[in-house]
Amino acid sequence: MKIGNAIMWVAAYFGIMLLYTFLNIAVWRKKFPNYSEWINIIVIMICAVGFICVLKSRYEIRILSNVTPMGILLAVCCSVLFFLLLDKCLDPIFESVFPQSEQDYQAAIQSLIKSPITSLLQVCIIAPVIEEILMRGFVLGGLKNTYGVIGALFISALFFAILHFNMVQTLSAFVCGIILGLLYIKTDSILCCIIAHCGYNLISYFTTIYPHISK
Repeated sequence: MKIGNAIMWVAAYFGIMLLYTFLNIAVWRKKFPNYSEWINIIVIMICAVGFICVLKSRYEIRILSNVTPMGILLAVCCSVLFFLLLDKCLDPIFESVFPQSEQDYQAAIQSLIKSPITSLLQVCIIAPVIEEILMRGFVLGGLKNTYGVIGALFISALFFAILHFNMVQTLSAFVCGIILGLLYIKTDSILCCIIAHCGYNLISYFTTIYPHISK
């Protein structure tokens, strides 16, 4: 697979993200303010399933293959590593360097707090599943035969970082993308990458957002 194919599919996913974000802001919140978040999450799920189905219809992507107990253990360890490395070490540094991005990130956190259940579904389940299928299963798995493992690893991590909208998240996502890519290369399992990604987001959710909800 050539990099042009990867760019096209990543751009398509980015366009879908912009579409459901626009619909939520411009339509659902105005027309159905009491149910907007649930309508939005249903639209996101439909878009995610549709995107994955179209992608799988054109390329061979084995989501459930090569799952082993060791792979699952590595995935869980990666989840904890991400939390310790990013949330506790690198993110505070990135936040001090890019204060405006940190303010935007905190605003996003406040938005998530207002709708905790739908936020949990989107951030901790839907996004990790579709991003791992796209970035590791499709981009990394498809490009490594053409550009080599190192080249494909870097490209997939870069694309993964670009999908995050401010510098703090972008830099963290690049580091995360490299480690998830190494996990995929080691295990050859998309599901293990999904477990690692979901696990990390769950840890971050319950340490960052849940304390505000429980007050």
